[in-house]
Formats: sequence, C-alpha cells, structure tokens
Amino acid sequence: MQPIVKNCAGIDVHKMMVMVAVRKEMPEGDIQVLTQKFGTFRKDRELMCQFLQQHQVDLVVMESAGVYWKSIYASIIGRDLKPWVVNARHVKNVPGRKTDTLDSQWLAHLAHCGLVRPSFVPHPDQEQVRLLTRRRDTIVKQIATEKNRLHKTLDDSGIRLGGLISDINGKSGQRMVNALIDGESLQDIIKKADGRLRGDRKQLMASMDEKLSSSHLIVLKSIRSHIAFLSEQQQAVETQILSSIKPWKEAWQLLQTLPGVSEMSAASLIAEIGNDMSQFGGMKEIASWAGLCPGNNESAGKRKSGRTRKGNKMIKTTLCEVANAAIKTKSQFKGKYQSLVIRKGHKQSLIAIAHKLIRVIYTLLKKRQPYIDPDTDYEGLMVRKNA
Repeated sequence: MQPIVKNCAGIDVHKMMVMVAVRKEMPEGDIQVLTQKFGTFRKDRELMCQFLQQHQVDLVVMESAGVYWKSIYASIIGRDLKPWVVNARHVKNVPGRKTDTLDSQWLAHLAHCGLVRPSFVPHPDQEQVRLLTRRRDTIVKQIATEKNRLHKTLDDSGIRLGGLISDINGKSGQRMVNALIDGESLQDIIKKADGRLRGDRKQLMASMDEKLSSSHLIVLKSIRSHIAFLSEQQQAVETQILSSIKPWKEAWQLLQTLPGVSEMSAASLIAEIGNDMSQFGGMKEIASWAGLCPGNNESAGKRKSGRTRKGNKMIKTTLCEVANAAIKTKSQFKGKYQSLVIRKGHKQSLIAIAHKLIRVIYTLLKKRQPYIDPDTDYEGLMVRKNA
C-alpha cells in the first residue's frame, strides 16, 4: 500500500497509560517505527506532546475509548498538532494478536496508508454545553423515576387515585397527593381537586379512603423531598444552559421555528451537532451519524433487516421527543406520521419522523433560514391575526 502521510502516530488510550507508536518515513525510503509508553497525568501528557513534536508528527490517530481520550485530545490539540479520533469498530486489529504496542502500531500503520477517517469532535466550548445538557437529561430521567416510584408506593398502600385521574403528577394530582401525605382529611383533600376532573367526587374520595402506614409515610415523604431537590437542580442547570448557549443564539433561535422544538431541545441539538454543518458533509451523513437512517444489510441479492445502526444516543433521544411533539401539530410531520403509522406502527413511524427532522435541521442551519412549513398557510394566518 502506498504511504499517504509520511510522519504519523497511533495512540492506544487507557485510563492510566497510553502507548504511542510513531511511524516515520526516512529519506532513503525505509520506515522507522518508535514506540514509547506514557502516563495520563498532565506532566506525562506534556512529555508525550514533546515526543510527538520532536519527531515532527503530521497526524495523530487514537480510538474513542470511553472518556479517557478527551484529556489526551485536548493536550495534543493545544500543542498545534493534528489529532484524529476514529471509530474503534473501523480500526479493529486481527484477533489473536492484541497487545497495547501492536494496537498503537496498527493505528499508525492505518494512518500512514490513509485508511482512517476522523470522527466528529465538538469544539471545547460546545463540549461544555454538551456536559450541561446531558446532565439535565439525567436529572429529568431521575425525576421521572421518582414520580413512578411515588405512584407505585401509593398503589402499594391501597390508594387508587392513579386509576381515576389521567395524570397523577399534574397540578391537581400533586395537590391531592401532598395533602394525603400531610394527613389532611378527605373533605379537605377533595377541595384541592380541579373542577375539570372527569372523575366523580365520591369515587375520588373512595379511592383515597385508606390509612397510610408509618413506613408508607416515611417513603412517600422521602420521595417527595427528593423530587423537590431534583427539580431545584434541574432549574439551576437549565439557567446555566441558557446562559452558555448565547454564542450560538442565532442557530438556537432558528431551531425553535421547527414544530415541537423547545428551548431545551434546541440547546441539546446545538450541544450535539453545533451550528457548522460543513463538518458532516451532507444531510445523509449527519442522519447516518445520528443513527436515524435505515441500515444496509444485503447478501446474495436479498435485502435483510434494515434496522437502524448505532449512533449518537443523545441526539437520537432528543429528536424522537421532538418528533413525538411535532406529529401533534398542524404541520407536514403530522401528515407524514399518519401515512406511515398504519403500515409501520408508532415506534418505526417516530424514527422516520426523526430522520426527516434531522435532514430539515441540516438544511436550516446550512442556509441560515427559519423553518417554513409547506402545509401551513402563513398568509391566511396573518390575515386572521390582523383581523
């Protein structure tokens, strides 16, 4: 194979050590391979960068091993070297010959021959926003878990309020549950019910006519205080996200013109993909990177499973949430969903809508134009508004 990069290096990354293999092309045409082991502390990373600069390395290739590669990447890019993070599945070595030294040499060999391509790595500022949005996602999931546990504990105690109201976590449901935990009488509790509740007042009182044991009260109070604590944490993180998203304000506002996209959803999308679409190549590439396009699996002329492959989990989750909201609006996404759900079912149709959304998002951010829905009569809306 013909060499493409004359001086390159491969790094096998681990938690406490990295193995660096430098592959150099000598003036007489011979290939020289140098291997050295370094630690992962800051002073060790400085020595590693000096080693790479000493040998005039043009390209540094490493696998995306957990989160351990991030500090290595930051140190290398801070020294004006060119690091590439590659997909571990694309550079797997021959089985049965695996050592740290061989892995680093294999990465250097692939880079030398131009057989690797870099993965998308966000800007350090964007990485900070991503850290906040992913933390918020974790907190939201924890709150949902605690609310489900609260509902389960009420059912365990014999209270069947969740069977009569549609959302026990709504404002009316929360008022009644809090009154139950605080030990108020049924007559006082029923007054806290919203007048729009469809359930009969006598049935509501009967569903809550149960004495809570001391153990149930301790658990319910603990869950309630934990939910309140997590809600405060969520509010603090969201405030910080809105403050950190200011450098991408234009793109953030453009995304909110899409049906179903809220402030937090737009911030999560910016944190995951940024606002520069040139780094993805095209809408097909970004859809594939997000794991939202159909998979390719064909053998002997037969088309096998078209299941979507693995991609960025966070953006896939966010777009599915946005798709679930968009199909309930008067837009092209609602019509597309209704035509698919008959044949594909809800889940597959939702993935198809998310796939359509990522392509629309790519176009919006590339052209820097707000979303205009083809199924919406904007002129008629304006006339009615002015009237």
